[in-house]
Amino acid sequence: MKIKQNSHVLREHVKLNGAKILDVGCGDGALVRSMTRNGAHVIGLEVSEAQLASARAHPLEKDEQYLEGSALDLPFDDSCFDNVIFFNSLHHVPVTGMPIALKEAARVLVEGGMIYICEPIAEGPHFEMMRPVDDETEVRAAAYEAIKSADQAGLEQITEGIYTHMILRKSYEAFRDKIIAPDPHRAAIFAERKDEIEASFHALSTKTEKGHTFAQPMRVSLLRKTS
Repeated sequence: MKIKQNSHVLREHVKLNGAKILDVGCGDGALVRSMTRNGAHVIGLEVSEAQLASARAHPLEKDEQYLEGSALDLPFDDSCFDNVIFFNSLHHVPVTGMPIALKEAARVLVEGGMIYICEPIAEGPHFEMMRPVDDETEVRAAAYEAIKSADQAGLEQITEGIYTHMILRKSYEAFRDKIIAPDPHRAAIFAERKDEIEASFHALSTKTEKGHTFAQPMRVSLLRKTS
Protein backbone atom coordinates (compact mmCIF):
# COMPACT_ATOMS: atom_id res chain seq x y z
CA MET A 1 0.00 0.00 0.00
CA LYS A 2 1.54 3.30 -1.11
CA ILE A 3 2.34 5.99 1.46
CA LYS A 4 0.80 9.32 0.45
CA GLN A 5 -0.13 12.60 2.09
CA ASN A 6 -3.86 13.28 2.39
CA SER A 7 -3.57 16.70 0.74
CA HIS A 8 -1.69 15.24 -2.24
CA VAL A 9 -4.37 12.60 -2.82
CA LEU A 10 -7.08 15.26 -2.69
CA ARG A 11 -5.32 17.31 -5.36
CA GLU A 12 -5.03 14.21 -7.54
CA HIS A 13 -8.82 13.84 -7.63
CA VAL A 14 -10.31 17.33 -7.18
CA LYS A 15 -9.76 20.41 -9.34
CA LEU A 16 -9.21 23.17 -6.80
CA ASN A 17 -8.28 26.32 -8.70
CA GLY A 18 -11.40 28.44 -9.10
CA ALA A 19 -13.74 25.75 -7.73
CA LYS A 20 -16.46 26.49 -5.19
CA ILE A 21 -16.10 23.85 -2.48
CA LEU A 22 -17.94 22.85 0.69
CA ASP A 23 -15.93 21.06 3.38
CA VAL A 24 -18.44 19.24 5.62
CA GLY A 25 -17.07 18.68 9.12
CA CYS A 26 -14.09 20.94 8.57
CA GLY A 27 -12.72 20.67 12.12
CA ASP A 28 -10.07 23.29 12.80
CA GLY A 29 -10.07 24.36 9.15
CA ALA A 30 -6.67 22.98 8.14
CA LEU A 31 -8.00 21.45 4.90
CA VAL A 32 -10.06 24.57 4.14
CA ARG A 33 -6.92 26.69 4.34
CA SER A 34 -4.95 24.22 2.21
CA MET A 35 -7.58 24.21 -0.54
CA THR A 36 -7.82 28.00 -0.41
CA ARG A 37 -4.06 28.30 -0.90
CA ASN A 38 -4.51 26.18 -4.02
CA GLY A 39 -7.05 28.58 -5.52
CA ALA A 40 -10.40 27.19 -4.31
CA HIS A 41 -13.25 29.22 -2.82
CA VAL A 42 -14.11 27.20 0.26
CA ILE A 43 -16.78 27.20 2.95
CA GLY A 44 -16.04 25.05 5.98
CA LEU A 45 -19.07 23.70 7.84
CA GLU A 46 -18.67 22.50 11.41
CA VAL A 47 -21.12 21.43 14.12
CA SER A 48 -18.65 21.68 17.03
CA GLU A 49 -18.45 25.16 18.53
CA ALA A 50 -14.95 24.46 19.88
CA GLN A 51 -13.65 23.33 16.50
CA LEU A 52 -15.37 26.25 14.77
CA ALA A 53 -13.72 28.68 17.17
CA SER A 54 -10.35 27.10 16.45
CA ALA A 55 -10.88 27.41 12.69
CA ARG A 56 -11.91 31.06 12.96
CA ALA A 57 -8.90 31.86 15.15
CA HIS A 58 -6.51 31.29 12.23
CA PRO A 59 -5.63 34.18 9.92
CA LEU A 60 -7.53 34.03 6.62
CA GLU A 61 -5.66 32.69 3.61
CA LYS A 62 -7.98 34.54 1.25
CA ASP A 63 -11.79 34.35 1.03
CA GLU A 64 -12.54 31.15 3.00
CA GLN A 65 -15.54 31.14 5.35
CA TYR A 66 -16.54 29.03 8.37
CA LEU A 67 -20.17 28.38 9.26
CA GLU A 68 -21.89 26.40 11.98
CA GLY A 69 -24.18 23.70 10.66
CA SER A 70 -25.03 20.03 10.33
CA ALA A 71 -24.39 17.61 7.48
CA LEU A 72 -28.03 16.51 7.87
CA ASP A 73 -29.44 19.91 6.94
CA LEU A 74 -26.97 21.91 4.88
CA PRO A 75 -27.75 25.65 5.08
CA PHE A 76 -27.28 26.24 1.34
CA ASP A 77 -29.38 26.48 -1.80
CA ASP A 78 -29.57 23.71 -4.37
CA SER A 79 -26.79 23.37 -6.94
CA CYS A 80 -24.34 25.91 -5.53
CA PHE A 81 -21.06 23.96 -5.11
CA ASP A 82 -18.72 22.31 -7.60
CA ASN A 83 -17.42 19.85 -5.00
CA VAL A 84 -18.34 18.65 -1.53
CA ILE A 85 -15.63 17.22 0.72
CA PHE A 86 -16.08 14.75 3.58
CA PHE A 87 -12.58 14.39 4.96
CA ASN A 88 -12.46 12.06 7.96
CA SER A 89 -15.97 13.24 8.81
CA LEU A 90 -18.69 10.99 7.34
CA HIS A 91 -18.21 8.38 10.08
CA HIS A 92 -18.89 11.10 12.67
CA VAL A 93 -22.42 11.58 11.30
CA PRO A 94 -25.02 9.50 13.22
CA VAL A 95 -25.33 6.14 11.43
CA THR A 96 -28.99 6.60 10.52
CA GLY A 97 -28.16 10.05 9.15
CA MET A 98 -25.32 9.05 6.82
CA PRO A 99 -27.59 8.46 3.78
CA ILE A 100 -29.27 11.80 4.53
CA ALA A 101 -25.89 13.53 4.62
CA LEU A 102 -25.05 12.16 1.18
CA LYS A 103 -28.44 13.25 -0.21
CA GLU A 104 -27.87 16.72 1.20
CA ALA A 105 -24.42 16.84 -0.35
CA ALA A 106 -25.87 15.80 -3.71
CA ARG A 107 -28.57 18.47 -3.40
CA VAL A 108 -26.11 21.35 -3.06
CA LEU A 109 -23.88 20.10 -5.90
CA VAL A 110 -24.13 21.39 -9.44
CA GLU A 111 -25.04 18.77 -12.06
CA GLY A 112 -21.98 16.59 -12.59
CA GLY A 113 -20.41 17.88 -9.38
CA MET A 114 -18.22 15.62 -7.29
CA ILE A 115 -18.24 14.41 -3.68
CA TYR A 116 -14.80 13.50 -2.36
CA ILE A 117 -14.91 11.22 0.68
CA CYS A 118 -11.75 10.26 2.52
CA GLU A 119 -12.26 7.88 5.44
CA PRO A 120 -9.84 6.08 7.76
CA ILE A 121 -10.04 2.30 7.62
CA ALA A 122 -10.47 0.45 10.92
CA GLU A 123 -7.00 -1.07 10.98
CA GLY A 124 -3.37 -0.10 11.38
CA PRO A 125 -1.18 1.31 14.19
CA HIS A 126 -3.02 4.61 14.59
CA PHE A 127 -6.40 2.90 14.75
CA GLU A 128 -5.15 0.38 17.31
CA MET A 129 -3.73 3.17 19.46
CA MET A 130 -7.05 5.00 19.37
CA ARG A 131 -9.23 2.00 20.22
CA PRO A 132 -9.06 2.49 24.02
CA VAL A 133 -10.17 6.10 23.52
CA ASP A 134 -12.81 5.65 20.84
CA ASP A 135 -13.30 2.36 18.98
CA GLU A 136 -14.76 3.45 15.62
CA THR A 137 -14.93 0.01 14.01
CA GLU A 138 -18.71 0.03 13.61
CA VAL A 139 -19.18 3.64 12.52
CA ARG A 140 -16.41 3.42 9.94
CA ALA A 141 -18.02 0.29 8.50
CA ALA A 142 -21.40 2.04 8.45
CA ALA A 143 -19.91 4.99 6.57
CA TYR A 144 -18.54 2.65 3.91
CA GLU A 145 -21.93 0.96 3.56
CA ALA A 146 -23.54 4.37 3.05
CA ILE A 147 -21.01 5.17 0.34
CA LYS A 148 -21.68 1.88 -1.44
CA SER A 149 -25.42 2.73 -1.43
CA ALA A 150 -24.91 6.29 -2.68
CA ASP A 151 -26.84 5.59 -5.89
CA GLN A 152 -29.96 6.07 -3.78
CA ALA A 153 -28.90 9.70 -3.38
CA GLY A 154 -28.47 10.23 -7.12
CA LEU A 155 -24.73 9.59 -7.04
CA GLU A 156 -22.46 7.25 -8.97
CA GLN A 157 -19.04 6.09 -7.83
CA ILE A 158 -16.26 7.18 -10.16
CA THR A 159 -13.30 5.72 -8.36
CA GLU A 160 -12.11 4.19 -5.12
CA GLY A 161 -8.58 3.86 -3.82
CA ILE A 162 -6.64 2.91 -0.70
CA TYR A 163 -3.37 4.36 0.53
CA THR A 164 -1.44 4.81 3.78
CA HIS A 165 -1.18 8.21 5.43
CA MET A 166 1.54 8.77 8.03
CA ILE A 167 0.29 10.74 11.03
CA LEU A 168 2.88 12.74 12.97
CA ARG A 169 2.51 13.58 16.66
CA LYS A 170 5.33 15.53 18.31
CA SER A 171 4.74 13.90 21.69
CA TYR A 172 2.24 11.90 23.72
CA GLU A 173 0.99 15.15 25.27
CA ALA A 174 0.48 16.72 21.84
CA PHE A 175 -1.42 13.62 20.71
CA ARG A 176 -3.63 13.69 23.82
CA ASP A 177 -4.46 17.39 23.38
CA LYS A 178 -5.23 16.90 19.67
CA ILE A 179 -7.69 14.09 20.36
CA ILE A 180 -9.39 15.87 23.26
CA ALA A 181 -9.88 19.15 21.35
CA PRO A 182 -12.95 18.08 19.30
CA ASP A 183 -14.48 16.11 22.21
CA PRO A 184 -13.64 17.34 25.75
CA HIS A 185 -15.34 14.25 27.22
CA ARG A 186 -12.31 12.25 26.10
CA ALA A 187 -10.23 13.95 28.80
CA ALA A 188 -11.73 11.61 31.40
CA ILE A 189 -10.77 8.56 29.32
CA PHE A 190 -7.19 9.76 29.00
CA ALA A 191 -7.05 10.36 32.75
CA GLU A 192 -8.47 6.93 33.62
CA ARG A 193 -6.45 4.91 31.09
CA LYS A 194 -3.29 7.01 30.89
CA ASP A 195 -0.79 4.17 31.37
CA GLU A 196 -2.46 1.94 28.76
CA ILE A 197 -2.84 4.67 26.14
CA GLU A 198 0.64 6.10 26.64
CA ALA A 199 2.19 2.63 26.42
CA SER A 200 0.35 2.00 23.12
CA PHE A 201 1.46 5.39 21.83
CA HIS A 202 5.10 4.46 22.21
CA ALA A 203 4.75 0.81 21.21
CA LEU A 204 2.85 1.47 17.97
CA SER A 205 4.75 4.52 16.76
CA THR A 206 7.94 4.95 14.80
CA LYS A 207 10.21 7.51 16.44
CA THR A 208 11.66 10.18 14.14
CA GLU A 209 13.51 13.45 14.58
CA LYS A 210 10.19 15.30 14.31
CA GLY A 211 8.27 13.10 16.76
CA HIS A 212 6.24 9.91 16.51
CA THR A 213 4.64 8.64 13.30
CA PHE A 214 1.72 6.22 12.93
CA ALA A 215 0.52 4.49 9.77
CA GLN A 216 -3.18 4.90 9.01
CA PRO A 217 -4.79 3.21 5.97
CA MET A 218 -7.23 5.54 4.20
CA ARG A 219 -9.96 4.94 1.62
CA VAL A 220 -10.90 7.54 -0.97
CA SER A 221 -14.26 7.42 -2.75
CA LEU A 222 -15.14 9.85 -5.53
CA LEU A 223 -18.85 10.18 -6.32
CA ARG A 224 -20.52 12.16 -9.09
CA LYS A 225 -23.99 13.70 -9.09
CA THR A 226 -26.11 12.12 -11.78
CA SER A 227 -29.57 13.52 -11.10
